[in-house]
Order: sequence, then C-alpha cells, then structure tokens
Amino acid sequence: MLVFLTFTSEDEKRKFERLFDKYQRLLMHKAYGILGDYALAEDAVSEAYIRIYKNLQKIEDIDSPRTVSFVVTIVKNTALTILEKRKKYVLPPDDLEDVNDGADIEGMVLSGVITEEMLKLVDELKEDLRAPFLLKYAHDLSHKQIAALLQISENNVTVRIHRAKNKLAQLFREAGYING
Repeated sequence: MLVFLTFTSEDEKRKFERLFDKYQRLLMHKAYGILGDYALAEDAVSEAYIRIYKNLQKIEDIDSPRTVSFVVTIVKNTALTILEKRKKYVLPPDDLEDVNDGADIEGMVLSGVITEEMLKLVDELKEDLRAPFLLKYAHDLSHKQIAALLQISENNVTVRIHRAKNKLAQLFREAGYING
C-alpha cells in the first residue's frame, strides 16, 4: 500500500522528519525484537510512522522522554498487532494469583500481570522516575540506551529505576495489590 503524507506546514514536515531521523533505529530495534523478522519489523515501523503522523499534534517536544515513550508504544502496539494477526502472540494471564513474592515489581512487569489499575499507579510516579522505568520494562531498552535517550548517566538510570520500583511497591501495597 502506497501512502502519501501531506503536511499543513513546513514546520510540521520538519517536525516529522526530525522524529523519523531521531527514532528510526530505535523503532526498528523494538519492532525486530518483538517480531524477529526484518521485513515484518519494517512493516511495523512504516505503519507506526503513519500513526505517528496522524497524532503529530500530540507531540510537543521531540526530545522529551514522553515522546520517546509515545513513539515506542506506537511501534510496540503495531508490532504486537502484526503478531496477533499471524496468530503467534499469546496474551499473558490476567489473574494476579501467579504473583507470590510480595513486592517483586520487576517480576510483575515481566510476567505481564500488571493490570490497567496498576498502570494508573505507574502514572502517579514523577516523570523522572516513570520514564526510565517504562523505557526499561515496557520498551525493553538497556540502561545504556535509556541513558542516551534521557541524556543522563547509566548510574543515574539505575538509581531512578530502583527508586521507581520502591515507590511502586509502596503504591501497590497501599492499593492492596501486594501484601506486606
């Protein structure tokens, strides 16, 4: 399918081109990580850029962690949709009974038992903690990649993720998702 993007202004066109240049490699990496096939990853990234174009007005600062999260979420969802269509994607269980080690936030994220209500608690984190946490666990980026994107040291990434997990453990306890 051939798609032509029409821009309402030169600024809008430059903004899209900057987004493309800045995140092309990251989005390919993420899509390939999910799909395991280069051609499918290219399809996912192309579709993601069409969706990004349709939501271009939602992006204010191209370099912000929120934008990184936004574009990576779009490509991730696009890749997962492709997987689902190919009948290779199996959804994780919705029940919380599989979680039995109290405040193992990382285990909860990795096992897929985070519910929509729990994601609302993640949104309560301050941006400086939420961004590295989501980039690591929702977008599967390394500490080095996160440091480069957020323009902070790898050590700072580690500290922020640790603080985010501690704060989430507290919020999850208060909300009754974990004991103790």
